[in-house]
Amino acid sequence: MENKTFDASQFKKLNKDEKKPEVIVRESISAWKDAWLRLRSSKIAMFSLIVILLVSLAAILGPIISEQDYRTNHLTEKNLGPSATYWFGTDDLGRDLFTRTWMGTGISLQVGLYAALADLILGVIIGGIMGYFGGRVDEVLNRICEILYSIPNMLIVILFIVVLNPSMFTIVLALSITGWISMAWIVRGQIMQLKNQEYVLASQALGAGAPRILFRHLIPNAMGPIIVTLTLTVPSAIFAEAFLSFLGLGVQSPAASLGTMINDAVKTWQLYPWRMIFPAGVLSITMLCFNIFGDGLRDALDPKMKK
Repeated sequence: MENKTFDASQFKKLNKDEKKPEVIVRESISAWKDAWLRLRSSKIAMFSLIVILLVSLAAILGPIISEQDYRTNHLTEKNLGPSATYWFGTDDLGRDLFTRTWMGTGISLQVGLYAALADLILGVIIGGIMGYFGGRVDEVLNRICEILYSIPNMLIVILFIVVLNPSMFTIVLALSITGWISMAWIVRGQIMQLKNQEYVLASQALGAGAPRILFRHLIPNAMGPIIVTLTLTVPSAIFAEAFLSFLGLGVQSPAASLGTMINDAVKTWQLYPWRMIFPAGVLSITMLCFNIFGDGLRDALDPKMKK
């Protein structure tokens, strides 16, 4: 074997500064702060969030600042166009559309939030039980979910509302019958991935019970997909409420609902287009912004999106 001589010219002696250990150039931040920074960098998602907040604020303050009552009929002032007195015009009974539009928006937002909250509670609990215990428990609950999921959701909701008196509570209750299934399956998948992690095994070795492990260790680490699913559930519930009200199965008159207002305006929308434009526009913008914000939130909470 050929002997190679050592050539000192190929090496350079380090100075004092170059001998310093590697310096971390980025500040250590939590996963939630990192997700917030990525979400904040998405201009369209933040714009959608601002619009959602403005619509929610208008739904609260709109009926308060309006001088008109959403239930009062003024038959001599029916089908009036937008003006200084009636900002969104009036309907065929002379009722102020500005007040009724924001009252209906408030009802739609309440239905969406309450239905999403019910889906969150039921889905997290049932999905956590399926994913953590597995075996026969998972098989039985999963079959129940599959049976319920195979039945058309809207058919169940309509039949449920027909049996009971149509109201906001009835709509939320009907939407919650099958709405939690998607959330349960997502939570189940996340728990099945996390339950064999070292920190879970350590908690089991220390004698922690199943409820503590689920709600103190597993579910908090699965909050990313849970929050995204929750955000995307709200526009689905809002649309369902508007659709049911459009069919006459939702909130009943004289209470205002976007779906009811759209149904009332369908027959005469060519003559009085403002009666259709305002409630349909608010409904479309609200659903669109919730969906865009949900997509942005999903990208922000996805570890694969990190740069």
